Amino acid sequence: MKKSIGVIIGFVCLVFLSLAFTAAEQPKYKNLKVLPKNTNKEQLDSVMHHFSMSLGVKCNFCHVFNQEQKSMDFASDANEHKGVARMMMKMTNGINKRYFHIKDVKNLTTKLEVTCYTCHNGKTEPAHTAGFMPHGPGGTPPGPMIMDHPDSTKHN
Repeated sequence: MKKSIGVIIGFVCLVFLSLAFTAAEQPKYKNLKVLPKNTNKEQLDSVMHHFSMSLGVKCNFCHVFNQEQKSMDFASDANEHKGVARMMMKMTNGINKRYFHIKDVKNLTTKLEVTCYTCHNGKTEPAHTAGFMPHGPGGTPPGPMIMDHPDSTKHN
């Protein structure tokens, strides 16, 4: 009897030890419609950080706060900006695939040519007109301008 109890206790300990050394499964996120379903925490954090920096916003720009749970409800679609972000992701994926021949735009480690920052430059709305450049494209030219060169002469 004592031997069988010892075997059972040993087996239970072995099960608990094996569970302790098993790698914790990455969280599965709810409501991923454009990002791959197997997106892990590191990848999702990277994507969200990119959105935040590219648009100069915080999480609550696209996500809603759940008053009952006193936390962000990241799965909710209640904020319209989340839907816009999804459309923009589809648009940039299409541009990268069609014009830059990036085959796997949903691979979150792929270097993309067109991203949110391409148009948004840290602002919630992309610019609709070019900014003012006092010295033309490229900024201040290197060295003196031709007109100011000592060898230039008046055309009389």
